[in-house]
Amino acid sequence: MTITTPLPRLAPLLLPCAVVLAVLAGANSPLWAQSVACMINGDPITNFDIEQRTKLNFLTTHKQSTRQDVISELTDEKVKIKEAKKYGVDPSGSDIDQSFGSMASRMRISTDQLAKSLESQGVRPETLKARLRAEMVWTSLVRGRFKESLQVGEKDVAERVKEAGEAADTEAFEYRMQPVVLIVPRGAPQSEFEGRRKEAETLRERVTSCEEANSFFKSMRNAAIREIVVKTSADLPQSLRDILDKTPIGHLTGPEVTKQGIEMVALCGRKATTVDTPKKRETREKMYGQKYEAKSKAYLQEVRKAAMIEYR
Repeated sequence: MTITTPLPRLAPLLLPCAVVLAVLAGANSPLWAQSVACMINGDPITNFDIEQRTKLNFLTTHKQSTRQDVISELTDEKVKIKEAKKYGVDPSGSDIDQSFGSMASRMRISTDQLAKSLESQGVRPETLKARLRAEMVWTSLVRGRFKESLQVGEKDVAERVKEAGEAADTEAFEYRMQPVVLIVPRGAPQSEFEGRRKEAETLRERVTSCEEANSFFKSMRNAAIREIVVKTSADLPQSLRDILDKTPIGHLTGPEVTKQGIEMVALCGRKATTVDTPKKRETREKMYGQKYEAKSKAYLQEVRKAAMIEYR
């Protein structure tokens, strides 16, 4: 339900009173009452909210959003959050901070660096966190409420792969791996990394089984070997699959420099599997995404129609 509230002729006379009432009601600023652009189920969207989201959108898309598009986006988020609360989906502040931190990590910067980067562009970190909150609650709500209808059957996946002209049983493998690392202290000179790399190359020539790998790395100083990890071709990027497919069973992959030091992987086993393949995984995720988008769009239209939207 959308309502447009006209401004009466007495508005200029009544406005000072409205400002006083806003202050007495505990509003953050006397200008709060003047800055409301619209109300969504009694929850305000201010001109400041619109300005902030416009700046954020430009940072992320490099395109200038129209005012109406931004209002529509913020309105969607308001109704999403309200609907989610009806079903007990309400992430805590720490959940939002964790999501914010994860975004910073993916950008390979710290949380403080991300916050400062936003602020340097005139965007408050809270503006991004508000968008993250809406995304989190809506994803959880849609997936939770419509879990059964969003499922993708294996028969449907196989048929879709076949329609695409690809074999459903494309060759795939299950890999049993043990990550190993020759530890290099943080801040160590490049020469120490080079020394440990040469040591890793020597070990590659000596190790011919995972038993030997365990024996060597567990007895070495400043070295570690982790528990066996089992992954299928569908779980791994193509670049890593190519490396593992060329590595003999029981041997180590080539050394790579990481934050911990020099890392390798001991390949303990590799066997063919039909449980999943990269093509089937890709197709399944695409089909799920299509179902999710359709259900999300229809659900949002439903809750938005029931919302009380009042433009000022």
